[in-house]
Order: sequence, then structure tokens, then C-alpha cells
Amino acid sequence: MSLAPAQLSSSSLVYRKLQINHNRNQQQDHTALMDETVGKFRYEDCRDEYWNPEEFSLLYGTPLWEQASPQQRVILNQLYWVAYYSQIVSAEIATIFFNQTSATGLYAQEDFRLICDTLDLESSQERAHINAFRTISKQVEQALFGELIFTYPMRGPFTETMVFADTNALKAWWKKIQLQYFGLISANNTFLACQYFTVRGVRTLNGKLVQHKLSNYYQKHPHQEQAPIPAQISYYHFLDESFHFNSSTIVSQDVITCLAPPTAFESLVANLGLLGCQRDHFHFSAAINGIFWYDPALYGKIYRVLRSPIFEMSDRDAKAMMRRCFLEESEGLHRSFLTHQEAMASYKVYIEKLDYLWKRNREMSLMAGNSIPRYLATQQSAFERFERENFCHV
Repeated sequence: MSLAPAQLSSSSLVYRKLQINHNRNQQQDHTALMDETVGKFRYEDCRDEYWNPEEFSLLYGTPLWEQASPQQRVILNQLYWVAYYSQIVSAEIATIFFNQTSATGLYAQEDFRLICDTLDLESSQERAHINAFRTISKQVEQALFGELIFTYPMRGPFTETMVFADTNALKAWWKKIQLQYFGLISANNTFLACQYFTVRGVRTLNGKLVQHKLSNYYQKHPHQEQAPIPAQISYYHFLDESFHFNSSTIVSQDVITCLAPPTAFESLVANLGLLGCQRDHFHFSAAINGIFWYDPALYGKIYRVLRSPIFEMSDRDAKAMMRRCFLEESEGLHRSFLTHQEAMASYKVYIEKLDYLWKRNREMSLMAGNSIPRYLATQQSAFERFERENFCHV
């Protein structure tokens, strides 16, 4: 594919944006500080305090939250951190791989070293993030449950990115094939290499909506030197991801103007990628505000939490509580739906200047098809099946 102009540096404004973002990310890189901080983590040092703003707690605003004791609420707050960053780990594993395939798609172009250097730095930061999240989460869950619940073994980049998705073996296989194919063709196509950052930008934008609030807990802590280490990690992560979001925006919306217009095939692949993002973000969760998980896939995990020594519920009581939390309207459900709507509105603004997108992507019409009545109907049928199969009966 030819470039117009021939070199990226010929577009001085775009090149300058990339330089500023890369230089600032280098100067403010939190990798060493994150590694040092997580090395000091001991769960017993902060097990009795909140790590996030109160509303960012597992099952916040549901009947479980309303009847929970103060200590149980602290644990639900900490479990939100563990569950939330388990999703971020999955996303960042995929990001590391696609950063490299996208950089490969730029190798044949003149003067694109700056973007490739930026992606190398970001991938290094992602590895530090993954290590921090997993180190803390595994220690917490072993201490609370004696087993891992939301934390999972390391996975490859072709696994379903959404940890708790509406999927099955066939869907997972097809998703794996699609991701592998996109990695292959984007490594040899400059437009698709750049367009990947449209999807990355949308996914990061969703994260920014929540992570800004999580980072504020540390920023506004009255005694930052005594703030819990997971809150510090949330803050460092948010700062790094702010630069990553800037990179996505510059590449997908500015650098792409230095390329020839997309072919019909390139437009097709780009639109299918964004449509896949809409599918991934179709659901919203009563259990965890800000992650678009499919709650029926989460039933088994929540059941194990309720049966654990933390809540000590019987099989019957745990299922009754789950029925109230997932099958009835609650403040928590409405908060999650509001986050879903805010994310969708922000996506529309983010992509509005990209003229190669289909109308259904520009309007986010697939994602807009979900609603609270649809959510409740889905839970009703899924939970009846869950109870029939007695999946978690012990």
C-alpha cells in the first residue's frame, strides 16, 4: 500500500502528536514503580479496608450488598478489584500480541519507527500490569477461599477476550480462528494494522470510564503513603493506559489519513472487527459494574462466593439470593446499565470521523439492542436452567 505523503514525518502535526505521547510515556513510565510496589503487597496489611470507591464492589446495590455486614462489604469491594482486573489481564494479553502484529504491518512503510517504538514500550508496560494484577489477585483469593475463583491460568491471545461471555465450544473455536486470521493479515496490511487501533481505542475507552474512578480512590486518599497497594496499582495502571489510549486515537484517526483510502476488502475486515467489539460489549452485569460480562456465565463463581466461609450460605439460600440479585431490578443493575449506555455514547463520538464504517457500527445499533427487560428475560431462562442442572450443588 502506498503512502500519501511518502513519509509519516512529512505530516508534521501527526508526527509531533506521536512524539509528544511517546516521550511523555517514557518519562512517566510506571513499570519500575509498579513492580516495586506490588513486591511489597501482603494481603494481611490491607485486608480490612476498601480498595475502590464503595460503589465499585462486587454485587453493589443488589440484595446481597444490602444485607451484607461491614466486613463482608469490604471483601465484596476487594473482590471487585480482583474480578475487574482479571478481565483487564485477558485484554492485555491480546493487546501484547496485536501490538506486535500491527507493528509488523508497518515495517514496510517509510519512517514508521516511532509507532513501533511506542508499541514496544506499551507491550512492556502491559506485561508489568499483568504481573501486578495476578500477583495480588492470587494472594487474595487463596487467603479468602483457599482456591482461585476469578483468577485463571495464563492464557494465549486467541482465547475469548471477554472472560465471562455468552459462548460455547463452537463459538470459542470460531472466535479463535477469526483472531488468528486477523493477526495474519494485519501483519501484512498497513491499513488493517492501523485500524486495529480503532478497536483497541474503543475497548480502552470503556476501561477509562471506570479506571478513572478507580484511580481517584488513591489520588484523593487523605494519606497516600498509607493507601492500600491495590489502589496504588489502579492509579499507576490508569496513568499508563491514558498514554495507550492516546496512541490508539492518533494511529486510528490521524495516522490513517496518511494512507490511501481502504479497499473494499479492508473496509469489510475493519467493520467486522468493530462489529465483533459490539458483540463483546452487548451485555451488562448486575454483579460487576463496568465490565460487560454475561451474567449466566458468572453464576457458578458467585455461587462459590456465597457458599464460602465469608457468607456461609446453604445451597438453597445461595440460590435464593442469586435469584434476587440476577432476576430482579436493583440499584446495581441500573448502575451497570447506565455505564453500558455511557460507553455506547462515547464509542459513537470516538468513531464519528471514520467514513469507512457501516451505519450499524457508526450508530452502535447492535450494542443498543440490549435493555433491562431483555437482561431480566435472559436471566430468567438461564437461571432456571442453572437450577435444573444443579450445576453447583454440593
